[in-house]
Amino acid sequence: MRMLLVDDSVTMRRIQKTQINSLGITDILEAGDGQEALGKLKSNMPIDMVLLDWNMPIMDGMAFLKTVRADAAFKDVKVIMCTSESEKSKVVEALKSGANNYIVKPFTPEALKEKIGL
Repeated sequence: MRMLLVDDSVTMRRIQKTQINSLGITDILEAGDGQEALGKLKSNMPIDMVLLDWNMPIMDGMAFLKTVRADAAFKDVKVIMCTSESEKSKVVEALKSGANNYIVKPFTPEALKEKIGL
């Protein structure tokens, strides 16, 4: 499985990467915002899954999600919103916009494993 980890916090990406590695996933690309992530997604397909932060500079997670879902080339890419936004309305908005799942930070490796579907 190839994963794209998108978060503007280097520390958060490092923590998440360690958790993902502990699940046996080692093919991980990283991006610090949605615009960078879009470039990495386009140039590194196939990517199976994106762990996507909501609040980022340049292009936030929702803008990235909507852009990806509007492009048929990425129809098979699973997107998990991975954010501190825990309000029910935010969860609903993300799922309606095409997120496959939603996980609230901070989370455990077990919770991540469940959301990924391993």
